[in-house]
Amino acid sequence: MRILVAEDDENFRSLVTTVLSEAGYEVAAAPDGTRAWERLEGEGADLCVFDVDMPGMTGIELLRRLRSDARFCGLPVIMLTVKALVEDQLKGYKAGADEYLPKPVETQVLLARVAALARKAGKGSL
Repeated sequence: MRILVAEDDENFRSLVTTVLSEAGYEVAAAPDGTRAWERLEGEGADLCVFDVDMPGMTGIELLRRLRSDARFCGLPVIMLTVKALVEDQLKGYKAGADEYLPKPVETQVLLARVAALARKAGKGSL
C-alpha cells in the first residue's frame, strides 16, 4: 500500500514517513500541497496524509482538488493539524477528509487509522 504524506514541517514529515515506513507501508512525501498533487498525478497513492497548513496550496485546498477529480475522489485522506478546534475539524470533514487527527499525533493512533481506512478501501492492512 502506497501512502502520500504532504507536510511542510521537515521534522514532522520525516517522523510520519519513518513511522509509516517502519510499519511496512510504501511512503512518498512532499513538502507542500503543490508538490503533493504533482506526486499524486505522477505516481498515484492508495491513501493520503495531509497537513492542513502548508504554504502555497493548503491541505484543505489539496483535499478539495482531490475530491473534485474523478481519478482521486475516493482516495482515503487523513488530515493532521495543530488546529484541533471543532470548527477546524468540521472544515476538514466538509472538505472531504476521512479522518482528522490533531498534532502531535500518537503514532499508534495514526497507524490504527491508516489500517482502518485501508480496510475500508479494500487495500487490507499490514
